[in-house]
Amino acid sequence: MVFLRYLFFILFVLGSFGCGALCYIFSHHSVDFEPLAHYNPGKPSILLDDEGHEWARFQLDWREPIPLEKMPVHLRNAFIAAEDWQFFSHAGISWKGIIRSLITNIIHIKKVQGASTITQQLIKLLFFDSNKTFTRKIKEQIYAILAERQFTKEQILQTYLNHVYFGHGIYGVEAASQRFWGKHAQALTIDESATLAAVIRSPGNYTPILYPLSAQRRRNIILGSMKKLGFITTQEYERVIAVSVQVKEIETASLAPHLKELIRMQLEDELGKEQLYKGGLVIQTTLNRVMQENAQKTFNKQMLELKKEINPSVDGALIAMESATGKVKALVGGFDFNQSKFNRAWHTKRQMGSVFKPLLYAVAAAQGISFASTEIDEPITIAQHNALWQPNNYNNRFEGEMTLAYALLRSNNIISVKTLLKTGAQPVAALAKACHICEPIYPYPSLALGCVDAPLKEVIGMFNIFANRGLYVEPHVVSWVKDNWGAKLYKTNIVQERLLPEVIVGKVTKVLELGIKRWRKAFNEELISDEVICKTGTTNDCRTCWFAGATPELTTAVYIGCDDNRSMGDVYPIHTAFPIWLGLHKTLTPTGKKFVYDSSLRTIFINQWTGQLTDRNDPDGIEIFA
Repeated sequence: MVFLRYLFFILFVLGSFGCGALCYIFSHHSVDFEPLAHYNPGKPSILLDDEGHEWARFQLDWREPIPLEKMPVHLRNAFIAAEDWQFFSHAGISWKGIIRSLITNIIHIKKVQGASTITQQLIKLLFFDSNKTFTRKIKEQIYAILAERQFTKEQILQTYLNHVYFGHGIYGVEAASQRFWGKHAQALTIDESATLAAVIRSPGNYTPILYPLSAQRRRNIILGSMKKLGFITTQEYERVIAVSVQVKEIETASLAPHLKELIRMQLEDELGKEQLYKGGLVIQTTLNRVMQENAQKTFNKQMLELKKEINPSVDGALIAMESATGKVKALVGGFDFNQSKFNRAWHTKRQMGSVFKPLLYAVAAAQGISFASTEIDEPITIAQHNALWQPNNYNNRFEGEMTLAYALLRSNNIISVKTLLKTGAQPVAALAKACHICEPIYPYPSLALGCVDAPLKEVIGMFNIFANRGLYVEPHVVSWVKDNWGAKLYKTNIVQERLLPEVIVGKVTKVLELGIKRWRKAFNEELISDEVICKTGTTNDCRTCWFAGATPELTTAVYIGCDDNRSMGDVYPIHTAFPIWLGLHKTLTPTGKKFVYDSSLRTIFINQWTGQLTDRNDPDGIEIFA
């Protein structure tokens, strides 16, 4: 065994001299050091809110390069003490270090100690992968010698400190300083500088975020080396070594994470990953920061209650968008992005239920059917799918004669089915398709009850035509994208398509206003000060609860339901979705704006049951447009 050790020693020493000879030979060969001279990891793309302020970034890694003069001397010294105390005296590789490493490795008959200088480590970062081969090690040493001949020590050290890895996707001392302590590297203390130097030996084992005690033990070793090398005094050493390693808790939850992920997916397809993550793009989004923060707050508050009261699996989504433009001002795609990145606002398809009914009554109004006309709420049997179908009301009761206005207000199912039988299912299905409802729409009588699957994005686009005077506009989250030089690469063209005449929209909207008047009494009239139209929706067995509400400027829609579509029990929108809408609405500043109606429309009061003309003093009177 002793003989083998000496044999290995002789072979490795000869190998080291051979490496030196190779270094001399290859030093006369040219190597392209462009990555070292002008290393450019790319610029992150920034996302702007609707006031032009940055709210998020797209970048593969967190990098914040800074010049060497902005790094404190004790920060540089900490890394030199930890990794390469001969940095300013060697020519790229350390022969003493190589020989010492060889002796140690031969004694243990395995590789237990490396001998890489800071220059070699930088070469490895920029030119090689992590595969440990003899050939790669030789090339690394050759490149290090050549680099030292071409660049100053300061240039090498600056590049190294800006690109060394600290775990958690963090590269460089500036980004690490901001992540660990929330400050610039220029303000780092001796303790913090030594802690950073401690991490790079093994970021997975010495990160102060997860393993502060391990980081502290490694830091103390580095502090001892700094004292030995004269970088710090004995007094400084004794003072700093007594300090425990601590990091500042940085808030990592981003604003609108589901929205950010949606934008990422869209722009990756449109522009490509390379340009998105490294191109320094400026992305003008539609998000309103304050509205988004309020939306997330009110959504999460209500969801916590619902998860306790109903089921832990209950979740949902919210979208608030500018009525005239389709610009999404707030989007909540679920309760916990870290638990589920799936965007329920954009991608989850739920049965629409009664939130679909305004389309049906708009078709009826367009065909000349008056909201003052009446139908009988009674049991009916209809042939559908070669079988007999008996629709029912959500309360399993029948109320007799009532107007269509009252039927829409109350989401009466029987009257809706009877109305569809008059209008025909095809015109209703065609209008839904025009509203960009993408799932198949079958022209059956059950269409009257909203037996159509759609994501929240499509539901809000559909409901918004009543807030936007009959014009459909596509909900969108990005206005434009500019490249690093200010040239526009992408722009969303806002196209409004007229689907309904203003006269018809006015008649439907006037009825949808009646709903909020009832809800004012149930909650608090002062909480709903703006002019508002709204519609609720509940599907079979209360699997999904909807609420869509709009002011003249903002349309907001919310859905609540379990991801596996199970029943939520005896719950309705007034208990589930509406409080979320109301919580957001309360944070908005009232504008006093009113819905604009066609000048030919005139207001009348009718009895909600008989449809006969009456006045505002009638307790059963409702106001509609004739």
